[in-house]
Amino acid sequence: MNIDPQLLSIIVCPACHGELVPDVVDGADELVCQGCGNAYPVRDDIPVLLVDEARKPA
Repeated sequence: MNIDPQLLSIIVCPACHGELVPDVVDGADELVCQGCGNAYPVRDDIPVLLVDEARKPA
């Protein structure tokens, strides 16, 4: 994942406004919310911050 650290410091979860932390799950890049647990995909180094696209916590 090649996302600018400055961008990561300002974007937040669209659902709960929690902090997003980079993670890799099954070879796929994601940004995981530390608040609600939603995991947002990162495609071609672009975060997809749509609640409908998020993987919900188990």
